[in-house]
Amino acid sequence: MTNVNLTRSDLERWILDFASRIMDEHLVLSDLDAASGDADHGSNMERGMSSLLKSVPDWDEAAAPGEFLKDVGLHIVSSVGGSSGALYGTIFLRMARAVGDASLISAGLLSDAFEAAVQGVAERGRVKQGDKTMFDALAPSVQALNGGLGEKKSLAEALALAAAAAEAGRDATFDMVARKGKSSYARENSRGFIDPGAASVAMLIRSAARTLA
Repeated sequence: MTNVNLTRSDLERWILDFASRIMDEHLVLSDLDAASGDADHGSNMERGMSSLLKSVPDWDEAAAPGEFLKDVGLHIVSSVGGSSGALYGTIFLRMARAVGDASLISAGLLSDAFEAAVQGVAERGRVKQGDKTMFDALAPSVQALNGGLGEKKSLAEALALAAAAAEAGRDATFDMVARKGKSSYARENSRGFIDPGAASVAMLIRSAARTLA
């Protein structure tokens, strides 16, 4: 595993790339949500990401990585709203807690931060794999990241594995019956559609693979 020291600027590049991807795909996310939910995942995420794109460039460039992640999480909670805001906020707030006051983020610390995010989403959403939620993309992506780094792969290689695992997890939700969230009210009718939260998480991890490596 190569030595990697990610900075606050690297994290900003990741977040802005993800926000741009959401802006491009928010209608697709809402269409997925309309199949068995209330069709607002895309619009809620678009609102929050639009706000991030406008505000992040004006944030303190001297802030530590953990402080930046905390600010992202709090901003998402306030601007996205609803369950998506709470869960995405949890991802970044738990990552911030794991990173602490470190001035640079090693590959190992990044892995720890993602692991903390997975635990946070499981606790906050009371979800597990197979419930047809964002967790079905997030959990396998972090498992793949940890596995790749454990095999001494480069961060670029490990993040590529994580992105592929997230996308496979997203696609696997197509045949699942939702057990959590508003989609669960549709019962068997939720089968045959990709979960929108899993779709947006796959974008998050793909953006990380594209920018952090």
